[in-house]
Amino acid sequence: MESVEATANQTPCSMECEEPSESSSNDTSPTEESITTDSVSYYANAKKYWSSVSPTVEGMLGGFGSISFIDIRGSEQFLKHLYKQKPAPGKSRALDCGAGIGRVTRNLLVPAFERVDLVEQDETFCETARTGLADCAPKLGTVFNEGLQNFTPQEKHYDIIWSQWVLGHLTDEDVVQFLLRCAKGLARGGMVVVKENFTSSDEVDIDRADSSVTRPLMLMKQLLKKANMRVVKEQRQTSFPKQLYPVYMLALKPVIKK
Repeated sequence: MESVEATANQTPCSMECEEPSESSSNDTSPTEESITTDSVSYYANAKKYWSSVSPTVEGMLGGFGSISFIDIRGSEQFLKHLYKQKPAPGKSRALDCGAGIGRVTRNLLVPAFERVDLVEQDETFCETARTGLADCAPKLGTVFNEGLQNFTPQEKHYDIIWSQWVLGHLTDEDVVQFLLRCAKGLARGGMVVVKENFTSSDEVDIDRADSSVTRPLMLMKQLLKKANMRVVKEQRQTSFPKQLYPVYMLALKPVIKK
């Protein structure tokens, strides 16, 4: 799934909802203390919530479908900047994480890459993506019906792994483990792009209705450090409605240990 999310007193938008995870950590962050005492129920509740969401752009963006064009334009500009990096990523294969019905795949990734795979936990969204993106063949690759906390990308396979509005549905430890697996899935010069909502404060906002959190940027960067990732480019999305959370795009590369 995807996710835009409004600030307090606004209707939350859709994100990837993950299935139950077995991972746990003794180094418990504020996020985990608050929401993952029973992580199985936490993930199950999220899955149930999003199973009732309409498989449409408006459903994916929780009533903010009008921002889709602005969102894609911001992502296009960010992606272009990444190809000014040296070494730049290739353009052979991309992975859309929390793909929902394939909005990002169709409008951003298919025009830029030779082949695009999707990973999405909701079966209805996967079927909608397969049908709706049929006209994108042969660029459309595999649609994986799996939650990100369980998904392992093929090693050394992807030039860009794009994760948008989905990590808020993962526990802190699952975010770290997912990114560690993503690092192994990158081809030479490849990058992971995270596009997420972030709070304007140092506090974690919890949405118990859909079992998600919105983290402060500082906390996300702490998780990136644990995942052995470094930020090579950071940019805030512009022109979104004021009632929405700040949205940042982070391009990540694994830290090379000497």
